[in-house]
Amino acid sequence: MSDFILEATNISKRFGGLVAVKEASISVKRGDIVGLIGPNGAGKTTFFNMLSGFMPADTGEIFFKGKKINGMRPSNICKLGMTRTFQIVKPFPELTVLENVMIGAFNTTSSTTDAKKIAMEVLNLVGYASYADMSAGSLTVAGRKRVEVAKALATKPELMLLDEVLAGLTPTEMWSMIDVLGKVRDQGVTVLIVEHVMAVIMNLCDQVFVLNYGEKIAEGTPAEVSENPKVLEAYLGDDYGKPASGAN
Repeated sequence: MSDFILEATNISKRFGGLVAVKEASISVKRGDIVGLIGPNGAGKTTFFNMLSGFMPADTGEIFFKGKKINGMRPSNICKLGMTRTFQIVKPFPELTVLENVMIGAFNTTSSTTDAKKIAMEVLNLVGYASYADMSAGSLTVAGRKRVEVAKALATKPELMLLDEVLAGLTPTEMWSMIDVLGKVRDQGVTVLIVEHVMAVIMNLCDQVFVLNYGEKIAEGTPAEVSENPKVLEAYLGDDYGKPASGAN
């Protein structure tokens, strides 16, 4: 069995004259938490959409657990063990927190009793069991994001793709979510996360991949990536590395 649970090679996506992702490749090791970073508009969400089947890749190949998944429906990819969250969290507001998470559990069972059991186990894991009977529509942004992660986890994934689950959270809420993601990894789930908060990437991730204008410009450990001149230029702009005005 390969050490890599996910391998994408030279995948691209074009929208008319715009190349959103250009021949980008990524390999994700089993059990790791891997970061996918880049400036706004770098192509990160498009990359996620191709990996998870929500958007077909124009070029390249995507393998999950050794199986080529190009062209597969998202629901079938989910049944294989890959799940994802979305930037814009949209729970079913008229349902309870428990019922929302049960929807994810139906990925692996048709039994309502079993789905409820799975959902409660997941809510306990993410620290939200006490909110089980609350209406999802009444939750804060942080609460909705916690339920989104729980819903994805209830599908019983081997790999989770998390698209900016920490965006919009306070520092306290953010570090609480980081603790949850550590528990998710402890359950044997591999995580690929898109995130802008570099403190999170530095403290959470084993490996980091960097996109800029749709192209992969760097990969490595968080320390290696944070010192990469191409990455610093992408984040800090064209003036990175130039002497300050008036400098000798």
